[in-house]
Amino acid sequence: MSSVRTRKKPAEVADRGDRKLNGHANPKDRDGTSTEQYENIFLFYPNIIGYSRIVLAIASLYYMPLHPRTCSILYSISCLLDALDGVAARHFSQSTRFGAVLDMVTDRCTTSCLLVFLSSAFPRWALLFQGLISLDFASHYMHMYATLVMGGSEQSHKKIDQSRSRLLHLYYNNRAVLFIVCALNELFFIALYLLSFSSPILSPSLLPTADGRGASSQPGSPSHPSSLIFATPGSAWAMELARANKMDSFWPWVIAGVSFPVMAGKQILNVIQLVKASKWLAEGDIRDRWAQGLPKKR
Repeated sequence: MSSVRTRKKPAEVADRGDRKLNGHANPKDRDGTSTEQYENIFLFYPNIIGYSRIVLAIASLYYMPLHPRTCSILYSISCLLDALDGVAARHFSQSTRFGAVLDMVTDRCTTSCLLVFLSSAFPRWALLFQGLISLDFASHYMHMYATLVMGGSEQSHKKIDQSRSRLLHLYYNNRAVLFIVCALNELFFIALYLLSFSSPILSPSLLPTADGRGASSQPGSPSHPSSLIFATPGSAWAMELARANKMDSFWPWVIAGVSFPVMAGKQILNVIQLVKASKWLAEGDIRDRWAQGLPKKR
């Protein structure tokens, strides 16, 4: 029996070697004929949606310093597509590990970029925004790494047992809860972004000066004549920023007030996720040390 197993192993290794590791899958039989349909993981529909999210996010970042309306629309569409790629993955049976990581990395990067802008718009709160960025990255990285090491490469980071955390189980396994929490979390930061252009309470630079005009401190604004973008005071960009500075702050305040509790809850979930993942990794370390006979008795 052992000799049979020994003869089979090289063939199994050879079969596995035919499977390319560059996102393409085209297994071949021993005679060289293809046994499965050719697939390019990078061109799956949900992954294409993920690429469009990146393009929209980059476009929103381009308009972020000067064009709040356009930026908010592009950023919001990018966030809404986050829900669509999951629907496409389930509908076309195209759920992949690459797509899951692409989705999570896009979420982390877009939110972080917006928080970086808020740090510059509200310098007094920069430390808080920096802390939120660090917490978001640390909790998700620790959670992904713990899932990979402790749960195995086949386990999704969204599959959390209730015994480990009921809140995280509800967050990741209830699609409605996941969508609402993520959407309101982003809406809160978008509202803060709009308030940086419209609320004199949060942005004193928007208060009218002696001549009755708003003295915006946003980079490239008409109050900074050295800016090349606004070299022509009547340019479309200058007019857009002038309208932005007169934007009504009522609805941004409403959105911020409604979404703030959910945003705060999302940060609590990040802390719980970080703590639970750390404990899970520590449990694995203890088991490994016991298997190695550590700590050794003196």
